[in-house]
Amino acid sequence: MSFSVPELSGSPAERYAELAGFASALIDGEPDRVANAANLSALVKATVPDLNWVGFYFFDGTELVVGPFQGLPACIRIPLDRGVCGAAARTGRTQRVDDVHAVADHIACDGATNSELVVPLVRDGELIGVFDLDSEKPARFTDDDQRGLEAIAAVYLDSLR
Repeated sequence: MSFSVPELSGSPAERYAELAGFASALIDGEPDRVANAANLSALVKATVPDLNWVGFYFFDGTELVVGPFQGLPACIRIPLDRGVCGAAARTGRTQRVDDVHAVADHIACDGATNSELVVPLVRDGELIGVFDLDSEKPARFTDDDQRGLEAIAAVYLDSLR
């Protein structure tokens, strides 16, 4: 089987809709959460510009533990009471941070990161983990990015059913 990076076109919303379709097709029928997280991390890192880290953290009942990702080596464990990932997991709300250096309890796994978007992964009221995206570019993430990446996270959650 051969894979290639899809070329996305149109408005940001149209590109994310197209990306969600590619994501859904990529993991269609595969129930393994690690395999799907790995492929979605690779797909997003290859198609969404200006990202230096894309990956998943899984909730182990106590804290977030790094899962599949694309980028530099990551912090292995993140407590729910610290950082942007912890805030997303704790509140169940997407966290979009234009300047991570302004966040008092930010956990700097990669010192080059300046902005971050973290989507909580919640299924049937249960915390599964978070989908984390970092950028060296300040204020990298827009409303369109947030909606589009939340849609990718939803594709992932649907694969767990």
